[in-house]
Amino acid sequence: MRSIVPATLLAASSVTYAAPWGDNGHGSWSGSGNHHSGQGGHGGAGGYQPSSPSSSYEAIPTETSTNNVRFPLSNGFPNISNPSAALNQIQEQAHGTLPSSPPPDSVTDDTLTSLRLIAFNELFEVAYFTALIQNITNNVGGYQIPQEGVKSFVQRALDAVQAQEELHALNANEALAHFNADPIQSCEYKFPVDNFDDAIATAAMFTDVVLGTLGDVQNDLGADGDVGLIRLIASVIGQEGEQNGFYRSIGQKIPSALPFLTASTREFAFSALNQNFIVPGSCPNINTIDLPIFGALNVLTKSIQAETQDLQFSFSSESYTSADDLSLVYINQQNLPIVEPLKDVESSNGVVTFTANFPFDEYLMNGLTIAAVATGSSFADVTAVANATLFGPGLIEIN
Repeated sequence: MRSIVPATLLAASSVTYAAPWGDNGHGSWSGSGNHHSGQGGHGGAGGYQPSSPSSSYEAIPTETSTNNVRFPLSNGFPNISNPSAALNQIQEQAHGTLPSSPPPDSVTDDTLTSLRLIAFNELFEVAYFTALIQNITNNVGGYQIPQEGVKSFVQRALDAVQAQEELHALNANEALAHFNADPIQSCEYKFPVDNFDDAIATAAMFTDVVLGTLGDVQNDLGADGDVGLIRLIASVIGQEGEQNGFYRSIGQKIPSALPFLTASTREFAFSALNQNFIVPGSCPNINTIDLPIFGALNVLTKSIQAETQDLQFSFSSESYTSADDLSLVYINQQNLPIVEPLKDVESSNGVVTFTANFPFDEYLMNGLTIAAVATGSSFADVTAVANATLFGPGLIEIN
């Protein structure tokens, strides 16, 4: 991704990234609480010279950024009482308040799972944007923005985002408390970025996943009869979409990637978070989130351009026996799942590698594409893909 800041000052990379991102690194966030092991459940200023936009995002480095921030934050988050002076300060920074309309009297267990996932994700996002703001403010190498007007604008925008994410997390955990469920606690986090450009590209990527996943949550709320929460979730979808337009504009991309954004599921979002950003064993009550964590699907092909081509993938052979019943499935926009056979399959040294066609030209696969290795060859929708997934999500961003 090319930013509004001269790339020569930001050590920008020059190749496309596709997640999962690397998991080696030197620094992490630490969350509060005991470190129990856990897995998922069952089942304005001018003067800068913008660089030329490219057709795809750039590579995310495999090392994590070093930082010394810990939960709780200096403002007390996530331990914020409602009402309190600390909450008032967060709301001022966020340019708005927590919802004053009460949640419904009760919800289904599945809706509690959705609220737990939302809280889990929002805590990560608070950590991520807090670290990013800290790196920009402290002029950490790779995060320096020499134009003061540009730096001030970016900081003001991210300050608001950070506080807005704090309110999202507080709202989800308050809802859990309302339904007599324990709040989700923070984890230790790893950030696979070491410069501003990659940090913004990564924010755009995970925000795309969030946007698709919240649509899945809305669908589940309707199916479960918990319609009292749908309007609230819709407001967050719009807010996250505004964020992503900002991230894309920084990278010299048009603000809106697609006419209909790519669908996702709770399972894909939970797996992506755990595979890429969570230090294993660091989440005190992750076991209360009744969602699976899939095996990682690595997108090995770099510089993925907007054209039809074969892509290379890999996954661990630990639970692999044969590729006979497996397919590579792409989810893009609101289209039917695209199923491709696995080709050139090789298993060596504990890793299975294969190639599969990426039919960009036929389906105009811009924006986010979710890839998954699943059992079967025909899938009605993204939910059916998630139900049959063994390895995923591999995340691909084009344009």
